[in-house]
Amino acid sequence: MARLSYAQAACTALEQAMAADPRVIAMGEDVGRGGIFGQYRGLQQKFGPARVIDTPISESTIMGAAVGMALAGLKPVVEMRVVDFALCAMDEIVNQAAKARYMFGGQGRVGLVARLPGGIWTGSAAQHSQSLEAWFAHIPGLVVVAPGTPQDNHGLLLASIACGDPVIYLEHKEMWGIEGEVGAETVELGKAKRLRSGKDLTLVTWSRTVGMALEAAQRAEALGRSVEVLDLRTIWPWDRDAVLDSARRTGRLLVVHEAVRSAGFGAEIAAEVAETLGVRVKRLGGPRIPVGYSRPLEEEARLTAARILEAITAFQ
Repeated sequence: MARLSYAQAACTALEQAMAADPRVIAMGEDVGRGGIFGQYRGLQQKFGPARVIDTPISESTIMGAAVGMALAGLKPVVEMRVVDFALCAMDEIVNQAAKARYMFGGQGRVGLVARLPGGIWTGSAAQHSQSLEAWFAHIPGLVVVAPGTPQDNHGLLLASIACGDPVIYLEHKEMWGIEGEVGAETVELGKAKRLRSGKDLTLVTWSRTVGMALEAAQRAEALGRSVEVLDLRTIWPWDRDAVLDSARRTGRLLVVHEAVRSAGFGAEIAAEVAETLGVRVKRLGGPRIPVGYSRPLEEEARLTAARILEAITAFQ
């Protein structure tokens, strides 16, 4: 075990994957100097510019090249800097990477990992603070991952590189410096993790909201509410069995995510649980407004442990 930051955990995983398999390459803007969050620090110095490739500022070009590399047998890890910039490469992601395996009868697979840091980024305003996991979960052929701890950013990145299908990898923009114990734990895609047991309510969440959910659950316990917390970890495929099992025991489900509540992925989970079990379900997400640049407006778009606690205590 080592104590690593969220960024260091991912960098260590990528270094491990590149050392084990010469087909793994990294490519994107500024990866040679370590990436804007330090998530590639030292890799070009170790593996050289032919495997850690600095690219022009053209997201569609980067993603298009990565799709071709993957079809040719390489395993590209593609850096888009932030999810907001990946919107310039949506045709390559949605119409090429996601569909190639199906359209060509499995003769070609696009085994790439697209790292698209998401979520609110302090002081970065509406065009740099989006949570778009529901967009990608809607597209057949894509795997969607959202690590919420340094340990999971290590294990899930390794699992994503090994996956063989296109993975949308949504690290949170404000978690890079968060530290935690990181070991060689194997993490399986599509498996949620129960972080806290409870009997009154199931709280399902992912990414940066995990820490807030745990804090809210702890505070709720002092008020007599026992809350079970599940970190979904993989948005698609999501761990339906784990969520249903927990909600069946508690009889209530609250889904919490930083993304806009309207048509967020929490709606899919809530609908599935309501249709299958008939238990009470509620959702908590961001308001349907662009994230403001000024701090007071930005705070209106943020979830907090206090807001999650309020939703827990109001759920009767």
